[in-house]
Amino acid sequence: MSRFERLRERNRELWERVVEHDFPRELGDDSLPLEKFQHYFVQDYAFFQDFVVLIALGIAKAPSMDAARPLAAFLHEILQGEEVLFTNTFKSWGWPPERYRGAAREPTTLAMGNLMGRTAYEGGFAEILTVLAVTEGTYLDWSARNAARGAAPKTPIYRDWTAVHASPEFETFVRGLFSALDALELTSEQEERVARLFEVTLRYELDFFDMGYAGQPSHLSPSGGPP
Repeated sequence: MSRFERLRERNRELWERVVEHDFPRELGDDSLPLEKFQHYFVQDYAFFQDFVVLIALGIAKAPSMDAARPLAAFLHEILQGEEVLFTNTFKSWGWPPERYRGAAREPTTLAMGNLMGRTAYEGGFAEILTVLAVTEGTYLDWSARNAARGAAPKTPIYRDWTAVHASPEFETFVRGLFSALDALELTSEQEERVARLFEVTLRYELDFFDMGYAGQPSHLSPSGGPP
């Protein structure tokens, strides 16, 4: 069993709570109220810069050009594609730029952003890969499960948001993250840090769906970061 598979199995219950959460399930069958998605979406955009920093420093800390290249391609894609999807969607809702660019962060959003920022600056390549493997891996999983259920949402942004995370290109990138994490030679101390960070990131992902779906504040500290 690979390192990623061991970590996912160790956190199987928590992983399932994320990928089978009512938020992505209802997004898939088009029953998610739009105001819930809007709350989630603007908060997701609020830490987009932290996500960019995480990937950029992952590139800088990569042990080789081969290890950096997939992250560089992904960074280009989200800056050219996903960021445009955000702004075009906000415009389609009739939102002025100050509404989404200056949105106040919920406690859960602060926690997620701080996790990414602290991991980017204080963590090594293994920690950055761990956060990305969880955040992107859970999105690949829920979108694949929705597709397997025959989900075909008619709401444009639900369809587009699903398509972004169900594309063959995204799957190739995410599976590359898993392989890169598996291939790292880690000390016992690093293994322990990666294992703790894997669980912490999953809890943040669950909190974020809870926040979007029910407006529940995070039970984790906004100062959260690499354990």
